[in-house]
Amino acid sequence: MEHEARGSLLAVRNLTMLVDFYELTMANGYLENGLTDTLTCFDLFFRRVPDQGGLAIFAGLEQVVEFLRNLRFTDEDLEYLREKNLFSEKFLAYLADFRFACDVWAIPEGTPIFPQEPLITVRGPAIQAQFIETMLLLTVNHQSLIATKASRIVRAAEGKPVMEFGSRRAQGSDGALYGARAAYIAGCAGTACAITDREFGVPALGTMAHSWVQMFPTELEAFRAYAKVYPDACTLLVDTYHVLKSGVPNAITVFQELKAAGHTPQGIRIDSGDIAYLSKKARIMLDEAGLSEVKIVASNSLDEYIIRDLLVQGAKIDSFGVGERLVTSRSEPVFGGVYKLVAAGTPDNPDALIPKIKLSENAVKITNPGFKTPWRLFDKETGMAIADVITLADEVIDDSKPYVIFDPEFTYKRKKLENFTAKRLQVPVFEKGVCVYECPDIQEIRAYCAAQMDTIWDEVKRFENPHAYYVDLSEPLWKLKREMLDRYFAE
Repeated sequence: MEHEARGSLLAVRNLTMLVDFYELTMANGYLENGLTDTLTCFDLFFRRVPDQGGLAIFAGLEQVVEFLRNLRFTDEDLEYLREKNLFSEKFLAYLADFRFACDVWAIPEGTPIFPQEPLITVRGPAIQAQFIETMLLLTVNHQSLIATKASRIVRAAEGKPVMEFGSRRAQGSDGALYGARAAYIAGCAGTACAITDREFGVPALGTMAHSWVQMFPTELEAFRAYAKVYPDACTLLVDTYHVLKSGVPNAITVFQELKAAGHTPQGIRIDSGDIAYLSKKARIMLDEAGLSEVKIVASNSLDEYIIRDLLVQGAKIDSFGVGERLVTSRSEPVFGGVYKLVAAGTPDNPDALIPKIKLSENAVKITNPGFKTPWRLFDKETGMAIADVITLADEVIDDSKPYVIFDPEFTYKRKKLENFTAKRLQVPVFEKGVCVYECPDIQEIRAYCAAQMDTIWDEVKRFENPHAYYVDLSEPLWKLKREMLDRYFAE
């Protein structure tokens, strides 16, 4: 069941004009050149996994859907554009009557994704399909970036809960809100960001700040005051003064008082110092005091590498709070998704889709032409993903018979697959501007993400030197690309 308040922020904000200005100048130019309704096809994809990882996590589709549902130009938008003295009245009249009419396909949120494969495909009139580029990219780039980082951190924690604590260091309010959403999809246990709980049902979690402890005459009085208000949800921050000399001893005193009154103390949080050493000492002190049920939470500029090292060092930590290095993906804060034209009609045949290709001296920037579909191939015996294949849209991979895949960079490297299952990765989202996709509840997306991650080999999920997961081209698509490259380079 959907969270009842879900999406309310987007519903009250009109983000239609959140575009790069050239989307508007090109749109006006398309209209002036008779290309308004010329059919086009665009692919949204990315070129490289952040942090030199082996995979990324797709997120942000729900916000893309809400944006496309609510596309409209207000009188204020039109007046702003009129004052620029660049746009024709004919164009402004077109915007006043604007109704989204594109077809959209997308990979479901939470899916492990790989470079070059179409995440979102948009087919529709030139002005419309071009115009939505900026918002689609910023939404998918941001949430996929944070989901990918969160997935790495959650995997490093080896089953111990990870809480997203980064709101105050996020890049703006949307960075906090949607960053927490993306982190939850990828496996975080909850967030410190209360509005993300209200909007999406992501569990809001938190204890106290050092200022709470400082507000009282003594640390012990501060702990007792908190325990009195929250006797059954009492986690105490023990590093305001001295973790082992006062913080943990005072926490033990209060926890024993809670137990005597029939309550169950929850935990302590360590936010500074040598967390491995302090957690081991604190665990001994708590256990000796008969408080083995009390958990130890660690925070303070953590990331996947620090968490992994802490566990290797035997730190006695039960859960982690991760802030700025998660919600900003500080180690690599750009996802790098792009939105490229891959097919378009002509003035003589505006309803056709003629394959288009972008060339570059940088091979990774050469696009795959044509209206396409990405597939994932699974081993029938293990259920594990073997490879992804990008085909032309009218191709069907028949998994009832052997299928040959090959590396698009090394065409002599071919592999014959048998006993596999082929699955289309994209699903229909809009048909001629009408939404035909019901966005899953965030709990469903989160569960789907975990299940799909289980189909990816651990070797691909390594942090260092991950095994390459192949995204191959079907033979018809490869031949089309080769023919177009030969033709352009021959000219």
